[in-house]
Amino acid sequence: MAQVATLVLLVLLPMTGKAQRVLTLDSCRQLAITNNKQLGVARTQKEAASYNVMSARTKYLPHVDAMAGYELMSKEVSILNNSQKDALNHLGTNATSGLNPKATEIITGMVQDGTISPQMAQHLGQQMGALSSSLATMGDDLGSTIRKAFRTNTHNMFAGSVMLTQPLYMGGSIKAMNRIAELNSTLADNNYDMLQQNVLYEIDATYWLVVSLRQKQKLAESYLDLVTKLHDDVYKMIKEGVAVRADGLNVDVRVNEAEMAKMRVDDNLTLAKMLLCQLCGLPMNTEYTLYDEGRDLGTTTEPLPTSNAEEVDRPELRMLLTTVGITEQAQHIITATHFRPQVALTGGYLISNPNTFNGFERKFAGVWNVGVIVRMPLWDWHDGRYKLAASRAATTIAKLEHSDLVEKINLQVEQERFKVREAYRRLELSKKHVASAEENLRCASLGFREGVMNLSEVMAAQTAWESAHTQEIDAEIEVQLSLLGLRKALGLL
Repeated sequence: MAQVATLVLLVLLPMTGKAQRVLTLDSCRQLAITNNKQLGVARTQKEAASYNVMSARTKYLPHVDAMAGYELMSKEVSILNNSQKDALNHLGTNATSGLNPKATEIITGMVQDGTISPQMAQHLGQQMGALSSSLATMGDDLGSTIRKAFRTNTHNMFAGSVMLTQPLYMGGSIKAMNRIAELNSTLADNNYDMLQQNVLYEIDATYWLVVSLRQKQKLAESYLDLVTKLHDDVYKMIKEGVAVRADGLNVDVRVNEAEMAKMRVDDNLTLAKMLLCQLCGLPMNTEYTLYDEGRDLGTTTEPLPTSNAEEVDRPELRMLLTTVGITEQAQHIITATHFRPQVALTGGYLISNPNTFNGFERKFAGVWNVGVIVRMPLWDWHDGRYKLAASRAATTIAKLEHSDLVEKINLQVEQERFKVREAYRRLELSKKHVASAEENLRCASLGFREGVMNLSEVMAAQTAWESAHTQEIDAEIEVQLSLLGLRKALGLL
């Protein structure tokens, strides 16, 4: 029912126009949770942590990468050296350079032997010269063709590839990374819960502060009316000659003190209401009334929370336990990186221009490839051992901090329980004190009117009455704040 009432209030708030709003404690809490900037940051952090969990899960799946590039080379790759290129350019000339002298020597010998006539020898020489020139030209052309065939033409190079990588065994590092991402998500959730509890504690404390000051404002008004009535009675008595001028001056001082006290309460109430507006995300000049301002808080006794200190489940404890888990998973990652092999399956398609699959052909051509990559750490100068030792130390620190926080929380819970019991006892005593002060004031006022008690006794009774009611208000608010502190210590906010 309380949640329904809060929802109805939140819906009706914008419709009230200039009418004064009535805010309950639950509605103030909802406004603070909705508008608090730090909680907004924590909610965004939770969202980011959930995305990191999803990102970590993708590490199990194959990843595909594409790459393309162009490169301009000032020199091209050469398979032949310069001397080999020169030899191929003059292949025919070099091959026929010794043919003419040898042919001339043979023909000359045949002429001397009388085998052929000089006229025929001259004709053969001409034929051999023509043949030699033709062979040299053909050889040079052939050598040039061969040299050009060996040219790579790699001044302009284009290349592209698509590569698929599938992890097969990473030493447990992927599993540890996923676990860390999940723990970081849990850490973000716990951080949000902790900030929300702090916001609720602050909003509750400010809410009861406003209630307290509003009741003190009413008390100050009542006290001012009381001393003002006494002031009027005294001055009537002075006119009738049954009181002296000094009595009037004493009453004047008391009226001035009451007015000053009321002014201080009014100022403090204004500042407290502005603080509550700021915490709720409302404009500072918002006019509102709190639901508990008109209630008698002393008539409601909230039962003590029954949770034991050993059953406390606070976000701070969960965050430290999560930190322990993160440091332990970090040890698994270090072990996988520095002490275990890593195996991955690869596959892809490579394309280039010029390509080397048909000489250095000047067009795009590609090839498929499949392989397995194995990485095994051999020696790192004990870097892995040092990191592992540091991570284990971090785990030990987190465990010690958790144990220390448990002890502090147990002590805090017992202290808050003691404060609650003390607050209830003070509230009970303050009620008795109020009853005595009211009876004392009634008797003093009656005695003053009957002339059997003097003015100072009446003013003392009024002061005691005002003090008793102030103590009652403080005791009522102290009960609410002590219960609030106990719920926060038990993690029940």
